[in-house]
Amino acid sequence: MSFQNRREILFVYTVKDANPNGDPLNANHPRYDQETGQVLASDVRIKRTIRDQWLREGHTVFIDAEPKTMATRVEELKSMLDVKKGSDAIGQCLDARLFGVTYAYKGESFSWTGPVQFKWGRSLNQSKPELIQGTGAFATSDDAKERTFRNEYIVPFVVLGVYGVANQNASETTGATEEDVEALVSALWDGTINLITHSKIGHQPQFLMEIVYEAGFQGLICALDEKVTLLKDDNPLDVDQQLSLRSLQGVDLDISKIAAHLTSLDEHIKSVNLHYESDLSVKGLDQIKSALNDRLKITTR
Repeated sequence: MSFQNRREILFVYTVKDANPNGDPLNANHPRYDQETGQVLASDVRIKRTIRDQWLREGHTVFIDAEPKTMATRVEELKSMLDVKKGSDAIGQCLDARLFGVTYAYKGESFSWTGPVQFKWGRSLNQSKPELIQGTGAFATSDDAKERTFRNEYIVPFVVLGVYGVANQNASETTGATEEDVEALVSALWDGTINLITHSKIGHQPQFLMEIVYEAGFQGLICALDEKVTLLKDDNPLDVDQQLSLRSLQGVDLDISKIAAHLTSLDEHIKSVNLHYESDLSVKGLDQIKSALNDRLKITTR
């Protein structure tokens, strides 16, 4: 049973003194747009955050992040799920149903376009990645007088915006359900909290908006992440303020442009679900409350 209601998702999270998404081909330097000064996070990074949370919750996924061949993983799943065909195993994998899959193994081949697609995340503020140097735990040899050195990159502070769409049309092929999409939205928030590694600690979810449209609606507001800005004293942050930002204290997350779009699409909106940190200041929220009334569901953390 596929899901019937299209969704748009906006997720905003902060990263402090950590690496949002290192490039392994560039010394793990944070992905970065040199023209705009924005820090980037790939859609693959976002999906990995979600998948890792699904694994913690006991869901079956196709890509489990372990180094193995597709053939090995398929045989594991067929044995675990007690099925004969690869397609039957893949169909029971939450990530394949939502993100899609290209499959070719033992005479079976198919390609599913995932109902859920994410843009690359971009920071709402400019930042400058920094190279941090320190000493390692061990020396290169027993008679060495000094320990080795280590290098790593961090960003001092960024506010990252991520935009996604859950497309009901593609779910007819993959079989993704309403429950699957609900599992994705919760894993996006909880998975970010659980990014507790040396390079990722410092990630904190701040704001999550899920717009659920009425069945049959085929439109989009589009690029919700580009319709959000950071304000201080009702003015957009200048470059110096963006670069010196180290927290969201005294800063407003302005969603007024999204509120205006929601008002114009009022008849097509089934509900809007908001999750945000209780100490986050959100401008434009009153407009949404006035337009949607009981169709707006708010959870503060």
